[in-house]
Amino acid sequence: MMTVGSAKPPVVITGIGVVTPAGCTPEDLWSALRSGRSTAAELTHLGLDRHRVRIGCRVAGLDRLDLLPAKDARRLDPFALYGATAALAAHRDAGAPAPDPHRTAVVVGNAVGGRTTSDRESLNYAAGGPARVNPLMPLLTMPNAAAAQIAMRLGWTGPALTVATTCASGVDAIGQATALLQAHRADVVVAGGCEATLSPVTLAAFGGLNAVSARNDDPARACRPFDRDRDGFVMGEGAGFVVLERLDDARARGAAPYARIAGYAATADAHHLSMPLPDGAGAVASMTGALADAGLAPDEIVHVNAHGTSTPHNDRSEAAALRKVFGTGGPPVTASKGVLGHLIGAAGAVEVITAVQAMRACEVPPTANHEHLEEGMEIDVVHTRPRSVASGPALSNSFGFGGHNASMVVTPV
Repeated sequence: MMTVGSAKPPVVITGIGVVTPAGCTPEDLWSALRSGRSTAAELTHLGLDRHRVRIGCRVAGLDRLDLLPAKDARRLDPFALYGATAALAAHRDAGAPAPDPHRTAVVVGNAVGGRTTSDRESLNYAAGGPARVNPLMPLLTMPNAAAAQIAMRLGWTGPALTVATTCASGVDAIGQATALLQAHRADVVVAGGCEATLSPVTLAAFGGLNAVSARNDDPARACRPFDRDRDGFVMGEGAGFVVLERLDDARARGAAPYARIAGYAATADAHHLSMPLPDGAGAVASMTGALADAGLAPDEIVHVNAHGTSTPHNDRSEAAALRKVFGTGGPPVTASKGVLGHLIGAAGAVEVITAVQAMRACEVPPTANHEHLEEGMEIDVVHTRPRSVASGPALSNSFGFGGHNASMVVTPV
């Protein structure tokens, strides 16, 4: 199990940037989460008539963030565009810190890279042979393209790293970034996750796995975390990034931190490529590790932002893990995927941000479409409307294909 180490200097979030199906500002995101309304809709632009799954959660409002030149925005694969946009927005939100460029870092979580470009160029090859393939394809589709873009836009020459732990990538990226700061290997880090998987090939594959809801006639009610009638997640796209600094450095430059990254842990199930351990043992180790790293007891956690994918096995396993860590009737639980869909490599970073927003608002947003808790789960899922809570630590979970588990504790500064 990997943890960050709570005895090291405290690390805080000083900037936030998002690109999501609910909008591309933190205010848009929080408003949508509070409303409990899903952003899922039919993907009519992709020509999915033969597909089992024809719904998803598309990014909305990107044109309101004019942070990249239009020519560059058109050239980039969407996953890198979303990542660079959210990262630059977070940097601006933090007051555009300008440290020694050698004392910086960029850490990006991503699962699949440039799927949109890869699919398009494969079709070009099939239609016209080698001459039809864009020679820039390898540079646009490589998973580290987003990290490279962010570093170039900021002029930062420290490490520019990419973490690929599927759906846990965003949390792992923030955890690794925190470790760099605590080890004094960087003074400012931009970290988060980005993903754009709404392509016909990817949707066909996930549909074949039966991991994705096929409620094509009612997309807004398709993703139902922890609900007894759930049948799979809804694919989404987007990005979430934060600027991280050591607390003393942030205060010295007059920044006003949003929250502290108090604890982080990562584990592996070592069990199956797509199925979690049924008893949630890997998730238990991840959550208890993050709590230990933060120096907190389970009863000090005010709310949990669950991974909550809306798949039968994942939700059942996570609920079992939550019961083992917190006992029956533990803290209120919410799952952002009911509103946003599953953002895969971006999910964890966006959900850490939503956990911070909930903590600062002293309010836990509802879990969209959650109506009836599956018998035996025995967790306190917030539904219908937001719930007021005390100010205090929050836990965010992200569990990925391949058995990757990551948990993060955020606390008020």
